[in-house]
Amino acid sequence: MSKAFTPEDDENEPLEEDNETDALPAGFKNYMTPSGFRALQDELRQLMRVERPKVVEVVAWAASNGDRSENGDYLYGKKRLREIDRRVRYLTKRLESAEVVDPARQQGLDRVFFGARVTYARQDQREHTVMLVGLDETDPTQGRISWLSPVAKALMKAREGDVVTVHSPAGAERLEVLEITYPVDRSPSS
Repeated sequence: MSKAFTPEDDENEPLEEDNETDALPAGFKNYMTPSGFRALQDELRQLMRVERPKVVEVVAWAASNGDRSENGDYLYGKKRLREIDRRVRYLTKRLESAEVVDPARQQGLDRVFFGARVTYARQDQREHTVMLVGLDETDPTQGRISWLSPVAKALMKAREGDVVTVHSPAGAERLEVLEITYPVDRSPSS
C-alpha cells in the first residue's frame, strides 16, 4: 500500500492509554493540598494556552512545506503534540478526581493527618522533616512524601513523642515523632 494512504501520525508508535506510573490504588481518594491542586491547574493552563498553540503553529508551517515524511519539524511537532495531549488528558483526570484538603483546616492538630509537616528521629538519631501530600505533589528532595508511602502510613495518627514502626522491604524501623505542624498555605488562589 502506498505511504499516502497510511496515517503518518502513528507510523511506528503503538496507541497508548494514559498509563502514568503514579495511578491511585483502588479504593483510595486522590487527596491534594490546595497548592498542589493549583500547581496542576497551572501546568494544564500552560500546556493548553502556551505550549500546544506554539507546537500546532510549527506543525502547520512544517506541513505547508510539502513532503512530510522527511520533515523533522513536522515529525517532531506531531510527536510533541501527542505528548502534550497525553499529559493534558492525565492532568484533567487527576484534577477532576481531586479531593482538596486544606491542612490549615484539619481537626486534631496534635496528631498526624494529611498535610502535616512532621519532624521525626530515626533509630540512628538523625532527624528528618517530611510533609504528607498527594501522589501528584510528592518531591522527596523537598521532603514532600505521598500520604500512601510506608513512612506516612506509619506516622498517620501519631502524636508528638510517639514511637512508630515503619515496615519496608529493608525491614522494620522505629521512628520517634518530634514535632507536628500544619503549614498555612499563603499562595494566592486561582
